[in-house]
Formats: sequence, C-alpha cells, structure tokens
Amino acid sequence: MKSGRAWPQGLPAGMRLGTSSWSEKSWVGSFYPEGTQAADFLTYYATRFPAVEADVTYYRVPSVAMVRGWARKTPTEFKLCAKFPRSIVHCGEGATPDATRLMVEEHTARDTDSFLRAMSELEGRCGPLLLQFPYLNREAFAGLEPFLERLDAFLGRLPSDFRYAVEVRNKAWLVPALTEVLARHRAALVLVDLLYMPHPADVAERLPVVTTDFVYARLIGDRKKIDKLSGKRFDKLVFDQRPRLERWAELLRDVAADVPDSFVFANNHYAGHGPATVAELAALVRREEPGPPPGPATQSDLPF
Repeated sequence: MKSGRAWPQGLPAGMRLGTSSWSEKSWVGSFYPEGTQAADFLTYYATRFPAVEADVTYYRVPSVAMVRGWARKTPTEFKLCAKFPRSIVHCGEGATPDATRLMVEEHTARDTDSFLRAMSELEGRCGPLLLQFPYLNREAFAGLEPFLERLDAFLGRLPSDFRYAVEVRNKAWLVPALTEVLARHRAALVLVDLLYMPHPADVAERLPVVTTDFVYARLIGDRKKIDKLSGKRFDKLVFDQRPRLERWAELLRDVAADVPDSFVFANNHYAGHGPATVAELAALVRREEPGPPPGPATQSDLPF
C-alpha cells in the first residue's frame, strides 16, 4: 500500500511518533472515521502515523499469519514495534512476576524463538522490539546486580538482526551499571513517563540515556486516574499534560540530534486519547502552539 500522506511533518530527522496499539474501539468517530471496522484500523492508522507499538504481543506470541497480515496493511516505510511476550519478561500468574523463570533460557527459549520468527515476517517494517519488565521487588531479585546478570545473558543470546529496547520500572535501577549493559548489547534504554518513575528529562540530567543508535520513548501515565476521568472511553483528552509534554519536547529534540532514529509512543492512559497526545507533542517538538486534536478523515480519504 502507499504511504500515508498525513504523517506528522516538520519533526527532527528520523523521529517517528505514534500510539501504543491501534485497536481501541472508542477511537471510532474521534480518530477512525465512523463505520470503520476493526479489521481496517491498522490500514487507516498507517495513513496517519509512521509507527505503532503492538501491545497484543505481550499477551500471546503472535502467529506468523497475524504478523504477515500486519505487513500487508502497512506501507513499506512504516515501522511496527512490538512487546516481547509476557511469558518471557514476566512469567508469573496474575500481577506477581516469577523471577525463577524470567529470561531463563530453559523456560523462555521456545517463546523467544517463536516471537522472533513471527516478527521477522515484517522484514523492513519491523521496528525495535520492547522488553517491558514489571516492577521487580526484592522477592524477585535481591537487587540490580542479579537482574543485570540475567539481562546480560539474555541479550547476549538474542540475534543481532533485530533492534531491542529495555524498560525497567525500578527507579533505583536507573544507574550507569544498567546503561553499560545496554550499550554493550546495542540495546536502547526506554525513556518512560510512568506514574511512579521520574520524568525522563530528570533522568537525562544524571545518566547517559542514549545507549545505542536509536531512542525509544513511551508516554504511559497513570492508568487508575485516567480510567476514572475517562470512564474507560478514550476518545478525548481528559487531563492536561502540557507541562510534562513541554519537557518531553525539549528532551526529544536533544536526543534526536544524537541518533538517526527515534520512536515515541503515547498511551491512552497518558491523557485520555493517544492520538491527541501525539498531535500535541508533535506541535511542541516543532515549537508550535498545539492545535485541536486530530479528527477522522472523510470517507473519500480512506485507503480502503
């Protein structure tokens, strides 16, 4: 298919902004045109944004057929990033991770191989693959050192023909020892804006946050607060994140100057409507005053 003519313009070279997932049904009417069917969401999404982060892969290893379908629905220059499955980076039942299995080869090798085999179907469309770790308390790992030993070994087993990004949710682990391991394996430190984590701009003041030749950033927010404010309908902004986004814009301009590629994804739970957050951030990166959130195209603009 042809590339989208409505991708955000005027951003630093190599910067791709998008959302975390494309499957939100409440976007119909606010982002997707009225009447758009779920099967057509990704096709339309790819006309508006140059990259997306697939969330579905966290919950199950995608099939080869599923990933081939994503490739058919997107232009060749589109990038689809995806989370490693929960069975690799969490391994527990319910909310509690199982550190006895997490990244352990005998427990995770099969799903790792299956995941990478499926993602290879994207070929040039494949963006960085995300290792999203949960908060890991001392019952999981006694400290950062045993976690880094496990991570170092796991990254060392991964094939070099993919790019990898690593997200930790322990703020005390944002130290040089972590970035050194990531740099050794050419993996990116994920810059994450999450309720209990420091703003990445603060992290960047004390730590080298660029660990490889690309940047990976995620605007996640406060799930409980946004669920309450939105009623779990994500068709509009319900919380003003302008001060945090202004800091993001400055940081992204700085780090984008150091790398050829940067990937930035906004979650619905950041402010209530992922596409609108992307539009606001894009304007701030361009040093413009944000306009109204992006609405759906007319029927004549649809690619299907």
